[in-house]
Amino acid sequence: MQLTVLGNPGHRRVVLFAAAARAAGLPAPAVLPWLDVLRGTDGPPPGTLLRVESPGEEPAVDALLRGPALGAGYAPTRVEGGAAWHAGVTAALHRVAARPGVRLLGDPAEIAVMFDKRRAHRLLAQAGVPVPRALDGPPPAGWADLRERLAAAGMHRVFVKPVHGSSASGVVALELGPRGQVQATTSAELTPGGLHNSLRVRRYRTVPEVAELVDRLAPDGLHVEQWVPKAAQSGRAADLRVVVVGGRATHVVVRTSARPMTNLHLGGARGDLALAREAAGPAWPVLLETAEAAAACFPAAPMVGVDVLPTAGWRRAVVGEVNAFGDLLPGLTGLPGGPAEGLDTYGAQIAALLAAPPRTESPR
Repeated sequence: MQLTVLGNPGHRRVVLFAAAARAAGLPAPAVLPWLDVLRGTDGPPPGTLLRVESPGEEPAVDALLRGPALGAGYAPTRVEGGAAWHAGVTAALHRVAARPGVRLLGDPAEIAVMFDKRRAHRLLAQAGVPVPRALDGPPPAGWADLRERLAAAGMHRVFVKPVHGSSASGVVALELGPRGQVQATTSAELTPGGLHNSLRVRRYRTVPEVAELVDRLAPDGLHVEQWVPKAAQSGRAADLRVVVVGGRATHVVVRTSARPMTNLHLGGARGDLALAREAAGPAWPVLLETAEAAAACFPAAPMVGVDVLPTAGWRRAVVGEVNAFGDLLPGLTGLPGGPAEGLDTYGAQIAALLAAPPRTESPR
């Protein structure tokens, strides 16, 4: 079996997947750079079994995807431009998938939905997967529209998310008080040159600041959902990133934080899995089944990273997000007794691929 990875050469994801392939006795995968695909200078040859990796964390790739939407104000740290990024990635994947004799590990249409929070939320809800309540109707046009609609819906604590964002870029934990008070917690920094990602989570507490924040985010599209109080571990908010491979929950990491966002790069920390299982008790299998139900909405995906938000008491949960590239969890091995015990997330995917029955391609 000869694998090729569509990714950014030298990126940690590509390196770890290649190591897993070699450990399983496979040849090292070839790498098809995202930059070449986006420029139209290269493509996979016939007979390629192609794994799709994230196009993120490569400035030249990001500039091609988001730069035209931001013009002279482009910078790798800019939050805006998500709609252009989504359109560019989706178009590129469809072009690659249309090449004769190329088989993608994953489906471009499913990846597009996973990177569209509004569509993903609707798909999960229609499938009966528990999700937070979302604001009905079209995306808010800006702060005035958002505030009016939240008041009408009786929603006072919400997460405002860019529709096509990832890694908490531009996510705002918004709280509205009874006497007009506002508080927005986010890693986005307001600057004269636009919104910029920062590793420092900050709070905006004045209406003009929050209005500017929302108004800058709105043109790319917003998804707004109820802020669900999470379970706690050691006095910190806690949730779960569950990696589902081949329909089974194989890897779980507990993420804890003193802030609303638990992302590890924003100051979150890995929690204690044993304590989480103990706190959940007989509900633990239900939490894993919730992740598996979310992943089942994307049947062509070899892997789905599911953000499971256990509610207070660890007895039930909702799904916050689904991630097409949610498997970068270095050093984490599979759940004891599960199909990926002793394997990292990439090793688990290689094992599932080797165990899959041969697929017969019909001529194009």
